[in-house]
Amino acid sequence: MSKTVCVTGASGAIGSWVVRLLLERGYTVHATIQDLEDENETKHLEAMEGAKTRLKFFEMDLLNSDSIAAAVKGCAGVIHLACPNIIGEVKDPEKQILEPAIQGTVNVLKVAKEAGVERVVATSSISAIIPSPSWPADKIKAEDCWTDLEYCKEKKLYYPIAKTLAEKSWLGIC
Repeated sequence: MSKTVCVTGASGAIGSWVVRLLLERGYTVHATIQDLEDENETKHLEAMEGAKTRLKFFEMDLLNSDSIAAAVKGCAGVIHLACPNIIGEVKDPEKQILEPAIQGTVNVLKVAKEAGVERVVATSSISAIIPSPSWPADKIKAEDCWTDLEYCKEKKLYYPIAKTLAEKSWLGIC
């Protein structure tokens, strides 16, 4: 029997590749998506080799620990990719992007710990370090480089804010 891994944000570009690679390597995958009825989130995953027998979908809300717990139950690992990214106008950045990204990451980590998950991979993004317009051009970006949050607020760049604050939140937990 293969190990089971939960992939949050499984229908996204990176999530889809992670699901594919896990299935190819014989893992059972608990794929979390936002809407079980949306074929745009499921169809491409269902077409993958091994999906018929080793892929199970879970509708997950990052702010609902019960929905996270259902997806994580029985998993040896969790790969956390889910993060809201809205293209176009954001009417309420706190509710639409920031809270689900930051508190959602904390929720996934807490639930995984409570469930006894062996390994968690919480993904970062280049958006956690860029944009950083005041960073010296000749200095390599490393662990001490973070996205300029004030700059992002000015420019209404909420995704980099969310990724930066989510990463900082999980750094405090791990």
